[in-house]
Amino acid sequence: MRRILFFLLYILFCSSISFAQPLAAYTDIQNQLMVWDNGMLHKVDYMPPTSMKIGRTAIPYLDNSRSFKIYYNGAVQSINIGFTNAYMVTDNLVAYLNQKSLNVFDRGVTKNLAGVCDQYFIGDSVVLFLDSYKGEYRAYYNGKITTVESFIPDSTLSRCKVSDNIIAFDNFANLFRIFFRGALIAQEEFPVNNFEVGRNTVAYVDIDHKFKIFHNGQTYFIDDYAPISYKVGDNVVAFVSGDGYFKVFYADSLHTIGFMNPTYQVADNIVAFKDPGGMFKVFYKGGLTEMENYYPTSLTIQYNSVAYINTSNTLRLFTEGEVYDVTNAELSNWSLNYDVITYQIGQGIFKIYYKGTEY
Repeated sequence: MRRILFFLLYILFCSSISFAQPLAAYTDIQNQLMVWDNGMLHKVDYMPPTSMKIGRTAIPYLDNSRSFKIYYNGAVQSINIGFTNAYMVTDNLVAYLNQKSLNVFDRGVTKNLAGVCDQYFIGDSVVLFLDSYKGEYRAYYNGKITTVESFIPDSTLSRCKVSDNIIAFDNFANLFRIFFRGALIAQEEFPVNNFEVGRNTVAYVDIDHKFKIFHNGQTYFIDDYAPISYKVGDNVVAFVSGDGYFKVFYADSLHTIGFMNPTYQVADNIVAFKDPGGMFKVFYKGGLTEMENYYPTSLTIQYNSVAYINTSNTLRLFTEGEVYDVTNAELSNWSLNYDVITYQIGQGIFKIYYKGTEY
């Protein structure tokens, strides 16, 4: 019974981590840095940062004196004083450079990846980097470092893309390779014509102009002919086929939307497009939602959400299949980070909106 109880508590704990609310941050009217975390506001700094980036689980920033700090798990960690010259943040990782020394902050732990790094790419849970001392490309994933390419000519990798948990590239022998879940996969024995990457997914046109999709370790042959266009998100690929049909690959299935060559955008889990009648529609995890009878000139897409100001001057939000009218107040500014909207009314009113609830 004790083992069963422990197992159930462990599952609940892991679930709470997986479904934890994303973060939001802003500088208030008193120039204090405020962080919204799990429904609560925290004052984390009394001076405005010189720069800040918001990830799903961490918020790195350079404070007013350019000291590098990271908000994580309810607290601020001081990383260094004045040495950091570049940094990036994703869902789970923060990568930063101290001069040319590349480091990663992963679940509260800092690790040096390379003493001298001349090129690097970061995804939600993977970092590809050139270790100039060792003369090889290496990948950091799940706490481990793996060599993915050890022959380095004078130039760096020019055909390489990283997204979320996957890396795709033509190596120096012109062989197409995929690094996925810690393993290097010999995907094609020839260079490909073009490719795009997303979470668990690589879409590409091979040397024979055939269209293929690698997804979750399996390769799907999609078409004998290259698509007119295609875009890749998280577990999703939208494309216009050579015979003029707009299609979406999702959850190992192919959905035919219709005969059209639409204006469309793909980001994270969202496919937003304008149909032949001019209507704005969203494809999300197998379902279609009609949003407007026109296509907005400006959309912000993040994670499971799309936000925009409609013609009624209402800030409208699509998130996880639901549509919300957030506010029709005159806004000083607003932003969407992951599924959280932060907006400001006038000079001193700051609001957070998440899944139908205003904070």
